[in-house]
Amino acid sequence: MNAISSTLARDFSSGAAMPSRRLWRAYCTEARFETIRALRAPAFSIPFLMLPIALYVLIGVFLVNAMSHGDARIAPTMFANWSVFGVMGPGMFGFGMFVALEREQGLLRLKRAMPMPPAAYLAAKMAMTAIFSGLVMLTLIAGAVALAPMTLTAGQYIRISLLELAGSLPFCAIGLFIGSLASGKAAPAFVNLAYIPMMHLGGLFYPLPKAAQVVEFFTPAFYLDKLSLRLLGAPSMDELAFGGSAPSSHVSSAVCVAVLAGITLLFGMLAARRLKRVG
Repeated sequence: MNAISSTLARDFSSGAAMPSRRLWRAYCTEARFETIRALRAPAFSIPFLMLPIALYVLIGVFLVNAMSHGDARIAPTMFANWSVFGVMGPGMFGFGMFVALEREQGLLRLKRAMPMPPAAYLAAKMAMTAIFSGLVMLTLIAGAVALAPMTLTAGQYIRISLLELAGSLPFCAIGLFIGSLASGKAAPAFVNLAYIPMMHLGGLFYPLPKAAQVVEFFTPAFYLDKLSLRLLGAPSMDELAFGGSAPSSHVSSAVCVAVLAGITLLFGMLAARRLKRVG
């Protein structure tokens, strides 16, 4: 009996520290199944993969080109704005809806009891969001190259894609926070209550009245959009409408990065605290 106990204790202690190869495989396996599950959910995959490119081509290319009368500044602005729109959804809805459902069904407690790395759950959802955001950027780039009247270099396309992938993190954190609070049925409504105002009040699609532009400073979409526009050397919608007198034109890139990082840390910590307490 003592021999069996000592053997089991030795086996358990040797397996407690998972080898790096097995650890990496565990992360990759969890990320693969999370991505497959998201791709097999038509209510999630179809809107977030097809809607950005469809709206970008119809509105950002055809409609805006017909109304801009050959203004070459608008094409890169539209591409940057719709890129931000494209990466917001997967992070907010992927975390907000899936975490709420899995928490309500007890799946989080089950995963805690399983022999898997504790961070694999969140890392898999971040990987899924990054894959969806990458696919969105690929479709937008294809549409821009084929139809948009602008000439961006391959380096610019790569840099803005990497920026948008990193910029999806604040929206992941916000979605995670909502998923840690809301029930599975209520989560889509609460995510929409955050997503739609951010989308419209962030100055992505039209310039806000000058008196209302202060609202933009409360939306993370505004800061990611500002970084994207500056990377491409394009003006914002406010700057196109009001020139250098627009309040948003005086926000530095360092402030944008700091705000996005702060939002990620704040909502990520609040969500982690909530999940640790209630599961």
